[in-house]
Amino acid sequence: MSVLTRDEALSRAKLLDVHRYTIELDLTTGDETFESVTVIRFAARANGDTFVEVRPDTLHSVTLDGEPLDPGTLDDNRLALHGLSAGDHELRVRADMSYSRTGEGMHRFTDPTDGETYLYTQLFMNDVQRVFAAFDQPDLKAVFDLSVKAPENWTVLANGITEHLGEGRWKAASTPLVSTYLVAVAAGPWHTVRTEHRGLPLGLHCRRSLAPYLDADADEILDITRACYDRYHEKFEEPYPFDSYDQAFVPEFNAGAMENPGLVTFRDEFVYRSAVTDTERQTRAMVIAHEMAHMWFGDLVTLQWWDDIWLNESFAEYMGYQTLTEATRFDGTWTEFGVVRKPWGYDADQRPSTHPVAPEDVDDTASALLNFDGISYAKGASALRQLVTWLGEKDFLAGINTHFARHRFANATLADFIDSLAAHTERDVHAWADAWLRTTGVDTLTPTVSGANGDRALTVTHHGSRPHRVAVGLYDLDLADEGRHLTLRSRLEVDIPQSAPQPIGKRPALLLLNDGDLTYTKIRFDPESFETVRANLCGLPDPLTRAVVWNALRDAVRDGELAPTAYLDAARAHLPQETDLALVQAVLAFAAGQIADRYVTPEQRPAALAALAALCRDLIRRTEDGDHPGLRLVAVRHYIAVAAHPDTIAAWLADGTVPGGPELDPDLRWRVLARLAVLGATDADAITAELHRDPSAAGQEGAARCRAALPDQAAKEQAWAAMFSSDGLSNYLFNATAQGFWQPEQADLVSGYVPRFFEDAVAVAARRGPAIAEAVGRWAFPAHAVDADTLRLGEACLATAGPTPALRRKLVDQLDDLTRALRVRTAHRPTSS
Repeated sequence: MSVLTRDEALSRAKLLDVHRYTIELDLTTGDETFESVTVIRFAARANGDTFVEVRPDTLHSVTLDGEPLDPGTLDDNRLALHGLSAGDHELRVRADMSYSRTGEGMHRFTDPTDGETYLYTQLFMNDVQRVFAAFDQPDLKAVFDLSVKAPENWTVLANGITEHLGEGRWKAASTPLVSTYLVAVAAGPWHTVRTEHRGLPLGLHCRRSLAPYLDADADEILDITRACYDRYHEKFEEPYPFDSYDQAFVPEFNAGAMENPGLVTFRDEFVYRSAVTDTERQTRAMVIAHEMAHMWFGDLVTLQWWDDIWLNESFAEYMGYQTLTEATRFDGTWTEFGVVRKPWGYDADQRPSTHPVAPEDVDDTASALLNFDGISYAKGASALRQLVTWLGEKDFLAGINTHFARHRFANATLADFIDSLAAHTERDVHAWADAWLRTTGVDTLTPTVSGANGDRALTVTHHGSRPHRVAVGLYDLDLADEGRHLTLRSRLEVDIPQSAPQPIGKRPALLLLNDGDLTYTKIRFDPESFETVRANLCGLPDPLTRAVVWNALRDAVRDGELAPTAYLDAARAHLPQETDLALVQAVLAFAAGQIADRYVTPEQRPAALAALAALCRDLIRRTEDGDHPGLRLVAVRHYIAVAAHPDTIAAWLADGTVPGGPELDPDLRWRVLARLAVLGATDADAITAELHRDPSAAGQEGAARCRAALPDQAAKEQAWAAMFSSDGLSNYLFNATAQGFWQPEQADLVSGYVPRFFEDAVAVAARRGPAIAEAVGRWAFPAHAVDADTLRLGEACLATAGPTPALRRKLVDQLDDLTRALRVRTAHRPTSS
């Protein structure tokens, strides 16, 4: 597919003024294709040539101002429009378009539970042309009129309120001026919950088979929606800009959610059919808040070109966390951000593929797609949080409201955004933007304490280039509590770089930089503070403070400065006393997924798994009183994941419960069966029986994961063929199969597939497109194979022109993570006795 370049977009925007799209979709023409008729009314500002994008299965006809054009002139996804005269024009395109099974364009899904079919669009970046013809770039906004023919028992949702005209025909209200990538349709026999808030129609929608689970959570979801809506109206002077607010939970969705104006689509795993922790409910709430923020920042005011995607995502990320904290019961959101989202940004920012938050070299849409990563989301949100700390929230919000007023229903750039902020402060926001948004990498702050007795001073060594305003926490040991509890003596504000050492009085037991986690930086400990952390981490009173410490330990492991086994020791010592679920989940995830699976040697892995299993047993014992069901659920999940022997978890599966609870719901049953498959303690018949018990879409994915995990050569070959040869797997079934395939316990069994990966991955990525390419690089990469041969094979693959941009980016990241793991192993190789 031809990608759109920035220069082409600039030229077309200078030539065209697009007024209105009238789109008719017929979703009753079969299981493989649908009919799309598009009429585009636009004006040319001068005589010239341009093109429109469309990716049809069959292009039936094209007329420009009533004159037919030759459909045979379609070149890949571009239809040339030659000899346009200045003035108004009408382009009409009729085509059959293909349904997608990869979450791109018009995705089609049939629910295995009841056989019902659902369709929804995901038109982000350049996939609108899979559904209708368009001048597909964000700065050519237009009004959209949409009509849809669907099966008689279906409901059709769109950006505006839809009306059923009878006989399966639906018409949506005209949109305001919006970008092509934000047009949305969702059609099927939806289960719907409707209400309204302050005159605004609200709707929740999901598959019928998920109806009881949505109904159980509808009040919670709607309460969060209303609370965020009200809080945004307190922050923003511009009222909500669309005629309704529907939230549709759709199957096999590639992202967490998509901010289509008036019709936000979410992955339907957010409709919980098994037990979840309160932290997971908080995550769902944050995504709701994030997507609603986009209604203003992204939909009302839209980026001009994809180099400013951070303006969409960083703002929504920051505003989602902050607003959730202010307006709902979820007041610990920044702790979860600190231990889950920020490490995503830190990791991305230390790889060769790093880029500035606001890059200047996004030359085409393929390059832009690669920037939807931890930098555009987590680092950008961290930068905005530091900006608010530096600027003050009052001036920040004043600048935001000026930005909305200046660019409502239009497009804006980074320069526009900074100018809006600068109008409300004496601070040099432009210099701040250059330092924070145009640079790459993570700064590191290291403390040194000098002086004697009660006359100590702090000097912070700054490795990096960005200015920071950080809080420094001074903590003393509470000797009355057996030396385990730490109390905050004082919290100082320090500007980095320092102009002079900071007096701190007497020596604290712990000196913690970036206390409160208000900036984006790695921190280190002075020797005395590190010893305090080793002995007393769980004695810190605030979970966000503990999050900063755990992140520092994580960074030290990844940088080869702290032995992976020392991190496990800290987890073993302090996690049994932890009360914050986000911290427990994050520490266990890093300990199991990175340390046990990658950073320790194969010889050390059994001991690492044993330590984690013992830790999980401690947590399970601690929660026997039933007062901490979320913590118990986390411990049970992780015990299953690290079980080295099948007996205990097999007994749980046979009994249908963990002794003392919880009962094994579908999620836990599939987790147990998957681990039993890895350990060779189940078989294909047991997997089939479990699928008969749970024939849902999630059950289909669980079965695919289990079958691929069986330690059997025939099962491995069947899974490999399904992923790389047949093209029959949907995006979610591909992910599940890939997740099951590679297992550290089966390294010898699958060693022959490691070299095959780099050849077969290139082919399937080229054949199936960016979504599958990303899945191949993320889930199907042999991450367990931490050795020089894997690195050599990967580097040889990158040296060719074979990998598509999406796959190349994932391989670059995976190989850098592999190189880091090799460095960690080398730095902390166990000595022989």
